[in-house]
Amino acid sequence: MNDSSSPTLASGWQRGFWSLMVTQFQGAFSDNVLKWLVIYLVIAQKLPEDQLQALVSDSGMYFAIPFLLLSMFGGWMADRFSKRRVMIGVKTMEIGIMIFATYALASGKMGLQLASICLMGVHSAFFAASKYGSLPELVPAAKLSWANGVIEMLTFLAAIFGTLAAAWLAESFAGRPGWAGGILLALAMVGWLMSLGITRVPAASPDKPLRLNFLGDLWREFKWMRTDRDLWRANLGNTGFFFIAVLIQMNLVLYAEQVLHIKPMENSALQVALAIGMAAGSLLAGKLSGDHVEYGLIPLGAFLMAAMGFALGLADISRSVFTICLTLLGIGGGMFIVPLAAVLQHRPPADRKGSVQGAASWLSWVGISAAAVLQKELNTRLGWTPGDIFWFCGACAVVGGIYVTMSRPAALPALLKRWSQGNHG
Repeated sequence: MNDSSSPTLASGWQRGFWSLMVTQFQGAFSDNVLKWLVIYLVIAQKLPEDQLQALVSDSGMYFAIPFLLLSMFGGWMADRFSKRRVMIGVKTMEIGIMIFATYALASGKMGLQLASICLMGVHSAFFAASKYGSLPELVPAAKLSWANGVIEMLTFLAAIFGTLAAAWLAESFAGRPGWAGGILLALAMVGWLMSLGITRVPAASPDKPLRLNFLGDLWREFKWMRTDRDLWRANLGNTGFFFIAVLIQMNLVLYAEQVLHIKPMENSALQVALAIGMAAGSLLAGKLSGDHVEYGLIPLGAFLMAAMGFALGLADISRSVFTICLTLLGIGGGMFIVPLAAVLQHRPPADRKGSVQGAASWLSWVGISAAAVLQKELNTRLGWTPGDIFWFCGACAVVGGIYVTMSRPAALPALLKRWSQGNHG
């Protein structure tokens, strides 16, 4: 591709990039609103504790299953077709999904509501590989870490506002949640409109064959990725991050209900504190990385997550200190994930970026599914308290931090040396 046709070298790359950012924000916002709205509707039914725990876990699993089954197909589409075309098609599909979700919410049938969460999981599984895989095609190479910081920040901001909006909608439209579905339908139309502004990019691998055996395709991608040590480690780190993050988020719902005994809006405020930290940490990581991938941020983020995880598990922690620790944990999470996301996008060749993103997405949802299953087992079968589970998350973060430090022992000292010299780039 010559320079004149490369979107990464064109002077007007900002319009396509910010169109993607708005489209991504809307999709992540709507995902969170729908998921949490259904959870708050479940909580409002005042079910027995074991049923509540099971339904909170099940809602996570319903969203995760499409990623496990369809991530590689989404990766194939991202390579086989223009990523812009795929994203516009997915946003069109979202309009249909939200029509169904509106009916499901209006009907009051929990089975249909969980099915709508599953369908939004299908939407996101198809969207993820094209979204992340398109970044190297939309921004100059020197801006890739910054772009990852922005997209992760906006994802977590979408989680903040989506969680708040779900709690507000659950209270405002109590007894008539179909109106909330109508709002989500209108937002899906806005997302489709914004997707039309994403930069036109050619298909990276238009002759790529479709393999229906996605497990065989996964195995081939894993074998290839293992030939690149940094890429494979980034996959493992990405999976571990989502395992810890989702376990903390699900545990937080039960902590708020069982320990703090607070209402949905107050519950959502805790989720917001975590997401604000994630957004701030992501933006900070993008800024500190400058024009390169800053591996030294990964162990710093892991150890901050670990320290705050242990603090959250303390029995007599006040609610204000608990909220501050949640925010700091989120900052650690943002510093941890942004460099890993940049590695996953930067290192694969152009005709493999979609497949690598599909495989990485599949692995991350293995971590998310494992968190949903483990939450249920630890809480109901083993009788762990929410505080015990926070300590477990802290221990997992310690293991991740030690592994990164040992695998790249020079990264953290090099980062600290640059900081001491006043050079963050």
